[in-house]
Amino acid sequence: MLLTHARFRDLTPRAICDTSKAVEVLLNLRCESRDEADGLVAKALAAGGSTHDEPEDYGFMYSHSFVDPDGHGWGLFHMNAMPAKK
Repeated sequence: MLLTHARFRDLTPRAICDTSKAVEVLLNLRCESRDEADGLVAKALAAGGSTHDEPEDYGFMYSHSFVDPDGHGWGLFHMNAMPAKK
């Protein structure tokens, strides 16, 4: 659920984390394709989010990430195969 800070305060007696100083949560979502991951990052950036690293291609997995305007970290990944067993 995405809420305004005011509405979120109605749901908890605890303080809201200052995400400019502390990590509150890292969320990861599996995407159907690399294009979907890149598209979601582009939408996040257009909505005021930021990114702190470049996409990574591990061969069997592709990942990209962003930080939303509230400071929450989002990892997006697409897996096209399992890594080879060693």
